[in-house]
Amino acid sequence: MSTIAEALRRIQDRIAQAATAAGRSPDSITLVAVSKTHPSESVLEALAAGQVVFGENRVQEAEQKFPALRPAHPLLRLHLIGALQTNKARQAVRVADIIESLDRPKLAASLAEAISREGQKPRMLIQVNIGREPQKAGIDPDAVEDFLGLCRETHGLDVEGLMCIPPAEGDPTPHFRTMAAMAARLGLKTLSMGMSGDFETAIAEGATHVRVGTAIFGHRPYPAG
Repeated sequence: MSTIAEALRRIQDRIAQAATAAGRSPDSITLVAVSKTHPSESVLEALAAGQVVFGENRVQEAEQKFPALRPAHPLLRLHLIGALQTNKARQAVRVADIIESLDRPKLAASLAEAISREGQKPRMLIQVNIGREPQKAGIDPDAVEDFLGLCRETHGLDVEGLMCIPPAEGDPTPHFRTMAAMAARLGLKTLSMGMSGDFETAIAEGATHVRVGTAIFGHRPYPAG
């Protein structure tokens, strides 16, 4: 069975090849290793291989795994990438370096209050429902500019970019292209898009961050029941 270190090396090679093919520097792409549902031992194995940026979906799981790892790994950075409930805002602010799932005014207000109380200020990405899928989280593409203004001007949030999960069916290229154009128009430098199955396409269209889980850690060991 492939080790996590070997899997990371393969993904990094593919990122470098995709970046070079797009006329970009491989150093301009950040790999977010999505460790959700995988144990701390897997994160430690990835850390030993040089990976320092991780993604988690659930605040409670992130709290259980990452604070204990930080003292020995000061370069570690944690992205929260899953839907975030307003009542988890303070926990999210405490544990995360970047919150990628900012998607509604009520959450923006809750995060601003949490930042004021906790004295920590994670950076934020606005999650865009680029495919306008009713079952998915994210703000409508047409509402992003106004929402960005609200987040920055009303709540003082440090919004630096956009995130999306395109529809599972069909070619993601048009969605990635729309996201890149939107980020450029709004002057946002960070663009988190692309996962295990499509990150090379995302890089070709301008992604600065790609979120890869299964191709690094294997299939997730979901608990029974």
